[in-house]
Amino acid sequence: MKKLSLFLFFILSLNIKAQNLDILLLASDDASLLFQNYMSPIMNGMAYSLNDGWYSTAKTHKKLGFDISFNVNVAIVPKSSRAFSFNANDYQYLTLESGDSNIQTIMGSNNNSKIGVRIPEANGYKVADFDMPDGVGGDLPLNAVPSPVIQASIGMPFSTDVSIRFLPSINTTDVEGNMFGVGIKHNLMQYLGLLDKLPLNVALFAGYTTMSSTYNLQNVSTLAGNNQEASFNLSTYTVQAIASLDFPIITLYGGVGYDKGTSTLKIKGTYQLEYTLENTNITVTDSVTDPINMDFNANGVRGTLGARLNLGFFKFYGDYTIKEYNTVTAGIAFSFR
Repeated sequence: MKKLSLFLFFILSLNIKAQNLDILLLASDDASLLFQNYMSPIMNGMAYSLNDGWYSTAKTHKKLGFDISFNVNVAIVPKSSRAFSFNANDYQYLTLESGDSNIQTIMGSNNNSKIGVRIPEANGYKVADFDMPDGVGGDLPLNAVPSPVIQASIGMPFSTDVSIRFLPSINTTDVEGNMFGVGIKHNLMQYLGLLDKLPLNVALFAGYTTMSSTYNLQNVSTLAGNNQEASFNLSTYTVQAIASLDFPIITLYGGVGYDKGTSTLKIKGTYQLEYTLENTNITVTDSVTDPINMDFNANGVRGTLGARLNLGFFKFYGDYTIKEYNTVTAGIAFSFR
């Protein structure tokens, strides 16, 4: 798997698990809602994980001091998000033909549910059915959504650090995407007089991350059509008050704040879909364009506790954040001044 974004990993995993990703498009106008319920743990997990790993101390660099860090944030998907209940009243054309009405999401386990599609047309009803794809949760450690991040920070005037985070962009025949983020940390100890002589540091932090990915479905689609692709866009924001006790060897740090993430997932292009007319052997073909368009939102308060080991220029750190999707962060940094 190419290491662009975890979105691409899960789109590919979904395609493997489902054997035929395009079959979901047979749900017509209801496909977006069904697919949104199925994919929401991944989308929310990525939003929560990308809001972490920004800092390992409230202390800021001296002017033009810097650090370069690599960390991995792992958002743990709660059990409540590993399945969803299929309610036929939520859908216009879909019914549960057989199997469990408690359907596993992409972060769940195996599914045995068959979904029926029944769409009215001039000569009767177009009907089809498909099996819900299995989840990939059992294939992932901790049933979690990981997000690796490379980050660089530099000290600016007025006890302020500016941080830039990114993943290497990728641009191939099948995959395009990038990730970029910026954060600002401002140390408040400069306003507290003699207290700035203590090992205590208090700061305010704000961070923003954006990610976009496009995966070419044309080469893997079993349906005729053109311009078939999956596109993903994510924006996350976090605002926090952070504090740390900075000793020569050990740093203890923590923060409280608020996270917000918004994302969209779209299946674009034109697809030729086959249906059988009800109570006949007649097969008809319809064309659908841009059939999936979903919006996701994840937000809430957060609290972080962590520790850092300071070995000269090298820092090793880890923390745990309590929020809707609890997150574990581990990383290493090279820091100067």
